[in-house]
Parts: sequence; structure tokens; C-alpha cells
Amino acid sequence: MGLGGTLEYISNMMNISHKSNNKKRQFHTVELKVRMDCDGCELKVKKTLSSLSGVKSVEINRKQQKVTVTGYVEANKVLKKAKSTGKKAEIWPYVPYNLVAQPYATASYDKKAPPGYVRRVDHNMTTTGTISRFEDLAFVTMFSDDNPNACFIM
Repeated sequence: MGLGGTLEYISNMMNISHKSNNKKRQFHTVELKVRMDCDGCELKVKKTLSSLSGVKSVEINRKQQKVTVTGYVEANKVLKKAKSTGKKAEIWPYVPYNLVAQPYATASYDKKAPPGYVRRVDHNMTTTGTISRFEDLAFVTMFSDDNPNACFIM
């Protein structure tokens, strides 16, 4: 290995280390809720999202108003591109109801959700209801079955 081979070897090592510093995009699946009424709307959204660089596939379920984009893309860029069509778009706000602790709580229940889904709720949100604990014995035994005078209305 001569001087030329050594320099070529060193330059190849420099190029490899330079390439490894680049930020590689990861393969993602982005789900959106996009308001679509007809075949034309569906085609417009599919064509627009397919033109985004890094997109491998676009699947549309018009009945659920759901668009699934897979590829080397970022969620915020896909959302921005979907909004550029003039359609109302948001990140898919629903999760299967069996993944939520209280699926019919006011924060998570949504009449517009597809069957089997409820709205995604952050666990850090405060609930509107409060839980109180009464330590006073009069309140605890007021409606007890052991107290014969508990409910005199009956």
C-alpha cells in the first residue's frame, strides 16, 4: 500500500464518519383525520400527500375520515401538507376504547368517534369531578342498612 492508497483509505474514512453524523429519518406511520365528502376530495388528498418526499404509501378510509401515511416522514409536515388541500385535518384523535381506563368519561367520550374508538385523553388532565371523603360518623351511617332509622321516607 503506497502513499496514494493510504490517502485514499483516510479520505474514505473521513467520508464515512461525515455520513454517519447526518440525521437519518426514521420510518413512521402517521394517522390523520381529514374531512372528505366525495371521491374528488379523496383523490385530492391522496395525490397531495403522495407528492410529499419520503412517503411510501397513502391509505384512505373515507367512512372513518381516516388517512394513514407511511414512510420516512414527520407528522407535523404531513399534517401541514394535508391542511394545504383546504380540508380540515388533525392528527388521529382516537384510540381503541379498551386502551382507556374510563372510556365513557366526559373527556374521552365522543359521539363522532368511529365504532370501537374513543377520544385520546392525556392522563395529566384534571377531571371535572371531585372525590370527597367524609370522616364524620353521622354521614357514614346515615344511609346504612344496619341503621333501622336511616331512611324514614320509605
